[in-house]
Amino acid sequence: MSTQIKLTAENVWAVFRDCLFKDDEDTAQAVIAEGIMSKFGFHPERLAAHTGDIRSMLDCLSDDFQVSGGGGMSFLNACMTKDDNQWGEHQNMEQLLALGIAIGYARILLPRNMWSVLPGGVPYFSVGPKP
Repeated sequence: MSTQIKLTAENVWAVFRDCLFKDDEDTAQAVIAEGIMSKFGFHPERLAAHTGDIRSMLDCLSDDFQVSGGGGMSFLNACMTKDDNQWGEHQNMEQLLALGIAIGYARILLPRNMWSVLPGGVPYFSVGPKP
């Protein structure tokens, strides 16, 4: 298991980039995760190697996001840590969410066709072990 990794845009980008496929790699076993705007295909072994890092960064989000806390919160609030520090922008937030979905540690709470009724037209999601 990885040590605690700080939630920053740079750390999310580094893990996200490492989990993507490199040129000429076979994508047949890709782990697909659908984010807010895009679908991503992750390399299964590198994704597995970063599971601890991804969980650690997601655990830095507000307790409102945690299954054991508020049970889910709007994507719009995912730019802030539980210590009220802004760590990233929408692109970084989507990268983190997609990584979390890919490892089964984050989940979007409503189907895409219902997002339009939510603030900003973006979903609520939760973080943590499945209830």
